[in-house]
Amino acid sequence: MKWLERIFKGASPSRIGEYDTRFEDVGRHNKDSPWDLCGDEDLDRAIALSLAEEEERLSKGHDTDEDLARALQESMQLRGRPSHDNSVPVQFVSSRRRVCEGCKKEIGFGRYLSCMDALWHPNCFRCHACNEPITELEFSMVSNCPYHKTCYKKLYHPKCDVCKDFIPANRTGLIEYRAHPFWGQKYCPTHEYDSTPRCCSCERVESKDVQYISLEDKRKLCLECLHTSIMDTGECQPLYHEIRDFFEGMQMKIKQEIPMLLVERQALNEAVESERDGQHHMPETRGLCLSEEQTVNTIFKRPRIVAGNRFIDMRIGPTKLTRHCEVTAILVLYGLPRLLTGSILAHELMHAWLRLNGFRNLLPEVEEGICQVIAHMWLESEVMAGSSNSSSSKKSKAPRTPADKKLGEFFLHQIANDSSPIYGSGFRAGHSSMMQYGLKRTLDHIKYTGRFP
Repeated sequence: MKWLERIFKGASPSRIGEYDTRFEDVGRHNKDSPWDLCGDEDLDRAIALSLAEEEERLSKGHDTDEDLARALQESMQLRGRPSHDNSVPVQFVSSRRRVCEGCKKEIGFGRYLSCMDALWHPNCFRCHACNEPITELEFSMVSNCPYHKTCYKKLYHPKCDVCKDFIPANRTGLIEYRAHPFWGQKYCPTHEYDSTPRCCSCERVESKDVQYISLEDKRKLCLECLHTSIMDTGECQPLYHEIRDFFEGMQMKIKQEIPMLLVERQALNEAVESERDGQHHMPETRGLCLSEEQTVNTIFKRPRIVAGNRFIDMRIGPTKLTRHCEVTAILVLYGLPRLLTGSILAHELMHAWLRLNGFRNLLPEVEEGICQVIAHMWLESEVMAGSSNSSSSKKSKAPRTPADKKLGEFFLHQIANDSSPIYGSGFRAGHSSMMQYGLKRTLDHIKYTGRFP
């Protein structure tokens, strides 16, 4: 046994460190290591002879040399280095009668890899994605499966849905991104303030491979919303009459003829400023129930799309609005999809119905809240009609598609989850009252008390 002791003389025992992804070749240890004193075959032969001799001694009843066994075990381990990846301890050692987790064959006296509570031939330790051996100094772990770092990045590193690049890590090394609460669109935080366009209807951010439509008033419209967009006053008239029929079906018929006009954003904002008693709390006004006499620029002709996804040839002309009752006209922003346009019309017609039926001096959260309840009711009926293919859905000029239905669900989500104290909290209070007491009793209570029951 002295020849074996000479082989291991000077080899200091080392313990494997907790490093996830680093592989060390035995030839890279310090020059005084016993691995440099003899070749792999000589070493394996020496170990085999030593183990055979020890087994013979045991069979004859001799005591084992515990110190030598401990030195032999420790000499077969190499020291690792710490890593910052999410893996498990790894080591290369010489083995005896061990089974490889990969090929299920005995490892014998060759080197093996100890990882994930199992032993492997180095060639059997493979990437879970590409099935190629992992030979790099680092690898990644997901659900107890190893991956090349490049394979892991392709599979799990999030990509920006806007610029299509991998979302970069922040200063602390964490991957940070923004995500739309409804659409799930993921994008780099920089797109929040780098002037990347958003659809004025569905709020999705314009991606690198899809160009949005540019409206005359600088708004952007995505292609899905463009599919059912309403661009001029004449095109909106059938939808306007649908909403009036919806009110009549709820025993809330509007007897007066109220003009309805589609206008640009600038004309709508100017009309808002001219209203003395109007309540407007939305970040961007999309509709208005006028009570003052005004002259507004109305869109009479639908524009056409030219190269660069721009609208041209939109015909605009002034319209003088004369007051014949408590309501002068209803204005709606042009270029929005049918379902959003309809919900805005329902909201503004409810304002008109309240004024025409003696509801005076209501708190903003009560009036806007009950108007949002009616808009939500109409949207819900349209989404359900589109799902069931009932006859009511045939009134729409545009065909019902899964994209249209999803868009309607988004508008319902926007109303129900609005964070503003006027529109959001007002809707939730009004919807709760309507569900508990019904619409008629809720409206009666509002008329006499000015509050929700």
